[in-house]
Amino acid sequence: MSDPLVAAIDQGTTSTRCILFDQAGRLVSVAQREHHQHHPRPGWAEHDAREIWRNVQRVVPEALHRAGAGARDVVALGIANQRETVVLWDPRTGEPHGHAVTWQDLRTAELVESLAAAGGRDRVRELCGLPLATYFSAPRVRWLLDAEPGLRERAAAGELLLGTMESWLVWNLTGGPDGGVHVTDVTNASRTMFMDIRTLQWSEELCEFFGVPAAMLPEIRSNSEVYGEMRTVLPGVRIAGALGDQQAALFGQTCFSPGEAKCTYGTGSFVLLNTGHAPVASTHGLLPTVAYRIGDEPAVYALEGAIAVTGSLVQWFRDNLGLIASAPEIETLAQTVDDNGGCYIVPAFSGLFAPWWRAEARGVVVGLTSYVTRGHLARAVLEATAWQTRDVVDAMDADSGVALRAMKVDGGMTSNNLLMQTVADVLAVPVVRPMVSETVSLGAAYAAGLAVGYWPDLEGLRRNWHRAAEWQPTMAESRRRREHEDWKRAVEHSFGWARSGEG
Repeated sequence: MSDPLVAAIDQGTTSTRCILFDQAGRLVSVAQREHHQHHPRPGWAEHDAREIWRNVQRVVPEALHRAGAGARDVVALGIANQRETVVLWDPRTGEPHGHAVTWQDLRTAELVESLAAAGGRDRVRELCGLPLATYFSAPRVRWLLDAEPGLRERAAAGELLLGTMESWLVWNLTGGPDGGVHVTDVTNASRTMFMDIRTLQWSEELCEFFGVPAAMLPEIRSNSEVYGEMRTVLPGVRIAGALGDQQAALFGQTCFSPGEAKCTYGTGSFVLLNTGHAPVASTHGLLPTVAYRIGDEPAVYALEGAIAVTGSLVQWFRDNLGLIASAPEIETLAQTVDDNGGCYIVPAFSGLFAPWWRAEARGVVVGLTSYVTRGHLARAVLEATAWQTRDVVDAMDADSGVALRAMKVDGGMTSNNLLMQTVADVLAVPVVRPMVSETVSLGAAYAAGLAVGYWPDLEGLRRNWHRAAEWQPTMAESRRRREHEDWKRAVEHSFGWARSGEG
């Protein structure tokens, strides 16, 4: 094979994939392997970092084989990864110290409460932009160092390294114990709670507050630069890009200007809005984060809103209620009626995320009458995803003052045309889906390709973006306003259901 390619590793929560892209941004081949989910105790969630590394060593050659390509055909490799998941390892042996602790893990709940009681809540948010929460990396690193006597001392002495998953993979790919490069990218660093969101450097004050030795932290680098050459898997190929998965999707969607936004619709959903070259402090329940940084250029920031339950609500409708046999059937069922019949479903199964952040909220179904049918319930399920998106977008408008012009979408739920039309209707802006749906991997590939000159600039990447489908809003403003008020009333009914100590 003669045409050069860029490889991307998408190291996700449930699997690891390698995808090859050509210069037009088209998917050439893909290989994927799942890894085990470890739950040793209630609320604990772990991955075996060694298993993930083994899977990387398998999926990359598989993707090349399927494309009829070899290492000589790959100009660079980029990595996108599950964010906030952390792993500790011994730099002399390359062995992880226990399992990686994932972003889903809740073991630090009591620790987070004690850290907040120690008076660090406001100062932590001021420095890193993030609220004290189990969601982010720092509390679980503190927990790991507290759990074993002598571990903190080993870390301070350089005998233990810390990284998110892209750090672990880059270190192994560039030699591991034999000269592996210990780096992280600025988007993943911005989710650890150790980085000053303005200086883009590790904060001594935050490291001290969390009791984590700075000696174990990787060097922070941009998202698009050469980190090193691979010494295994694809020897000689440059690793030149890395981003957290949601930022990678923003980059893959070419949301390079303030006001451009994307939403990835999966089990849950993530909305990111480009806010330009300065972090925007949120007073409406959103997270300021680094969107991307290219080489030595100024960083670009984003506001992020995480929605806990979207695709998983369809799964609940199928598996728990048995009202459909497969997920795609929900669209057909919902189209048997013209509206929701006055019924709203708020899927606060484990509380509400952005912009509400109500941990005690629980799911409710409101507005039931004898008129409501399965079709109305199906439509209410889809509308719940659309209205939750609206809640986040409204918060973004209030925080940033940047009006949303259109919503670029990706993820599995975008195949549901009725849902996408509903999102357009409730947002009152066009909803657009690109030709290439693998935007996470594409974003990692773009970052790597830019660093080595495979693509010339951001405008070159924009030219690769092609529309596959677009939905224009058709709902009357009076109906949109009325149904939004009803949705907000339904959300309020979900508040306060879980008593203290209840899961």
